[in-house]
Amino acid sequence: MDNTKTGKKKKWPKVLLIIILIIALLIGALAALISVNASRNMKIMNDTLNEGMQKLSEYATVTELDAGEYKEIKMYGFMKFDVDQYDVEDLGNLSVMKVNMGMMQMVSYIITPYEKDMPMLSMDFMYILGNRKAYAEFYDLTSDNTASEYDSVMNNVREFQDRYADLEDIPTEPAWYDDLLSVALHKAGKKKDDAIIRKMFSDAIDTYMCNEKTLEKLSDEAETEKTEITQEYCDNLVKNGGVSTDVFKKNLGDEKTKDFFDKVLFGTELYK
Repeated sequence: MDNTKTGKKKKWPKVLLIIILIIALLIGALAALISVNASRNMKIMNDTLNEGMQKLSEYATVTELDAGEYKEIKMYGFMKFDVDQYDVEDLGNLSVMKVNMGMMQMVSYIITPYEKDMPMLSMDFMYILGNRKAYAEFYDLTSDNTASEYDSVMNNVREFQDRYADLEDIPTEPAWYDDLLSVALHKAGKKKDDAIIRKMFSDAIDTYMCNEKTLEKLSDEAETEKTEITQEYCDNLVKNGGVSTDVFKKNLGDEKTKDFFDKVLFGTELYK
């Protein structure tokens, strides 16, 4: 009877080894899948961004600025944001952030106007394995969003919004800045939608810049007022938070987050 028990005990290590081997193979396969998707998604993301930057340069001279200490922002020990900042001639600030976290790749693209009465354009494009999320938001950082010239611009922006009505809408939670959003696209897709999502990115920039060219530059007084309105939005964003803002506040703290927002992300300090 003792020999029988001993025999049974000898079988367990083999079973455990098989289980461990299967788990190791699954982990290896998952890691390979993530790596392949990450590589593919990074290429798609970079191609999309490059096409958008090319479209922007067709309308204005785009000059790269020095993002200084915020050129690279590390969070959680594994999350690294690559940050670029530009001046868009006769318009304002452009910031571009890219991150590759293996499971997810993301580009954030923000045009903050100071010299013309345009809305702020904020876009986020996320690639999560085979899933896609595409956000394009137009913020009314203006003294009067009912003014005829501004209203004409926004009517054209709404036509841009209609062109992507077939993409799946993503429900969002209410936020304190909702009243500032005249037009907001929150879309979802799959790999098969990469072409239309890429077009959406470039089309948003094309629509924005095409309408920007119809406006005269603001007077010094009006430009100062617009900068103050934008600064108030930035301050409230740090104070009240938001999905992305909360991540920065948790890692950098309120004071450092405000410094990053003012100097680079929205560039209010550069245009005062």
